[in-house]
Amino acid sequence: MAELHNLDPNRPNLCAALRSKYMFIWAENDPAVERSNSGIFWCLHTQGPLGPDGELAEPGNCDSGERGCHCQEITVA
Repeated sequence: MAELHNLDPNRPNLCAALRSKYMFIWAENDPAVERSNSGIFWCLHTQGPLGPDGELAEPGNCDSGERGCHCQEITVA
């Protein structure tokens, strides 16, 4: 089950460029419904499943400031 922990979008220190389909669901969380953790994530910089460094864009990989592309916040023009 370690792979499910990698898909947890509530990890601390996540990169601000990490995106998930759950960001676009505007509804209150229903505790009676189990979250699917489908693993649909992408990088805002590349618009794909890999970050600029070629590594997977998922919470388990995007929670470290040691990753060269990691950013704390994104400035929107």
